[in-house]
Amino acid sequence: MAQIDRVAAVHDLSCLGRCSLAVILPVLSAMGIQCCPLPTAVLSSHTGGFGSPARTELAGQLRGTLEHWEGLELSFDGVYTGYLSSPEQAGLAREAVEKLKKTGGLALVDPVLGDGGRLYRSVTPELVRAMKELCRHADVITPNLTEAAVLLGREMVELPGDGQELARLLSDGAARSVVVTGVIPETGRIGAAWFDRESGQAGIYAGKRITGEYPGTGDLFAAVLTGSLVRGDGLEAGAVRAVDFVRRCVECTQTLEAPRREGVVFEPLLNLLFP
Repeated sequence: MAQIDRVAAVHDLSCLGRCSLAVILPVLSAMGIQCCPLPTAVLSSHTGGFGSPARTELAGQLRGTLEHWEGLELSFDGVYTGYLSSPEQAGLAREAVEKLKKTGGLALVDPVLGDGGRLYRSVTPELVRAMKELCRHADVITPNLTEAAVLLGREMVELPGDGQELARLLSDGAARSVVVTGVIPETGRIGAAWFDRESGQAGIYAGKRITGEYPGTGDLFAAVLTGSLVRGDGLEAGAVRAVDFVRRCVECTQTLEAPRREGVVFEPLLNLLFP
């Protein structure tokens, strides 16, 4: 019997709005991968457009789950981390990478810190430092342009205009692979730039830029990339698939005239991700 690949996902669960685990679980399942969630928090909705959500922090639950899984001697083909609300949670995410990732497995860190040139309101200097430390344990990181500037300790205007050079800088001397999202190589196009530590090659892929901002597209992108890499695809192939899938979902959302604050409609397109 063929073994099903398995990914541990260290993320929050927003009960309303297409982001975080509400996106990651179905995407990885559609890609033929078992997703085992390690929730960092439960929110009644995501934080962009529904007012002030009710939230419960789950650092204690996260720690207990790690201890339980370690006792069961579980190992995972991938560990994928996203939104973390405190330095303590970032430390627990690092433990998840160290204790759960099997030899030869993937550790993908989406360093969720900010967007649009600003840090999220909940991000403190201590959390930034903890996220940088977590990134040092990653095989792949997926920052947007704002997060790239934070990780490098620069202002956004100081970032190199070439997305490939930016990805190289973020690789920390080829210690990790990098995919930078939201790169605009030319007017009317948007996509991702990458540096692959295995090949030493950098590249960029962009598609048509569609007007409008939607929450959760970073989670959707990183989930597709994670699934692609766990299935054995190269970094370039995974980035291309993720860019194209997100674009198709945005197009679908606009065609359906779905509310923007609910995130992009991806459910009718999951078949595009089937193995």
